[in-house]
Amino acid sequence: MSQQANAIFTLSVKAAAAIAAQTFVSPTGGVPAAGGNALGVAKTDAAAGDMVAVDTLGTAVVIAGAAIAAGAAIEVDGAGRAITQNAGKTVGRLKSSQSAGALGDLVEVILIPN
Repeated sequence: MSQQANAIFTLSVKAAAAIAAQTFVSPTGGVPAAGGNALGVAKTDAAAGDMVAVDTLGTAVVIAGAAIAAGAAIEVDGAGRAITQNAGKTVGRLKSSQSAGALGDLVEVILIPN
């Protein structure tokens, strides 16, 4: 899948917990709760206490938590991965040219501030 991104705004955030690259980060620097708010997507791995670059606006490459249809709205699962939006906060939308076939696929997401 996609390995490109077009970040418009990136913030440095102190990680409150271990963060995996290409997963969503909560507004407090941790892993978001399933269906919860997300500040953006981590560009690199980070240990608790490290500073991590988080893409907050534009597009970002994120790990899928399950299969996702092209153009679908997404929310966050309990590990910070993208899943099809159900009852949680909408944090982004897959590009119309992107789909995830399974857990672990990398997809480009249009980030939606929430």
